[in-house]
Amino acid sequence: MPQSLSQVILHIVFSTKDRRPFLDPAIRPRMHAYLATVCRDCKCEAYRVGGVADHVHIAARLARTISQSDLIEHIKKTSSAWIKTQGRKYEDFYWQGGFGDFSIGWSQLEDLVGYIDRQEEHHRTVTFQEEYRDLLRKYHVDFDERYVWD
Repeated sequence: MPQSLSQVILHIVFSTKDRRPFLDPAIRPRMHAYLATVCRDCKCEAYRVGGVADHVHIAARLARTISQSDLIEHIKKTSSAWIKTQGRKYEDFYWQGGFGDFSIGWSQLEDLVGYIDRQEEHHRTVTFQEEYRDLLRKYHVDFDERYVWD
């Protein structure tokens, strides 16, 4: 083949360190926009970024020129540095050490975007820990509870 083509769509999830509620309503939309911009700068289309005070979800297309782990490391590193420039109350901000990264098919993208859009409503009754465990089960990821949280 003379051309390399791909269509890999990711559902990326990660939380703030110790699930601290840093992403208050004042900074949250700007953080989500920043995360989308970082994805696009890596040539990874961000279809949706959303979340609540203690975590984010990203639906993005993975460019064929970057690995999943390199993309997520770049997203977390640059956004952590950015938020610390947004005021003293964010100077202790950190993302959790790990992340969830799940592949979906094109036909599932619309449902994922809707799921991300409904995060505020969803988390009125479900904690991040419950949601994350459910996602791990949904995507058939084996995990050891001792090593999931930091």
